[in-house]
Amino acid sequence: MSKRETLEIRSSSDIVHVRQQVRGWAVAMGFGLVDQTKIVTAASELARNTVDYGKGGTVTLETLQLGSRKGLRLIFEDKGPGIPDIELAMTDGYTSDRGLGLGLSGSKRLMHEFEIVSKVGKGTKIAIVRWR
Repeated sequence: MSKRETLEIRSSSDIVHVRQQVRGWAVAMGFGLVDQTKIVTAASELARNTVDYGKGGTVTLETLQLGSRKGLRLIFEDKGPGIPDIELAMTDGYTSDRGLGLGLSGSKRLMHEFEIVSKVGKGTKIAIVRWR
């Protein structure tokens, strides 16, 4: 049976809540400690981006089942200014602000699936999946 939950992300305290919820889901799904850490780290980076660049938004957590494999999908959505050049934004070291420029590219490396859609003036949607 699949499970789904959507959380608001508006502040730093919401980022902490997202981290706690994502870790709880990963533990309940049987992910090992290394996978839990990868998922939570990616979730934390993308939640921070949602607050800092997207001016707030949501994350939806979903369980996936593909044959005998189980997955956790996280979908981050905001209605912020959007990303004008996704390829540039995915480059290690690129930042439009004061960050290290590793949030998007680092999150992609930590997960098995990574999809980003962004429209200038409309917002950004990022879906990530980790399988076990």
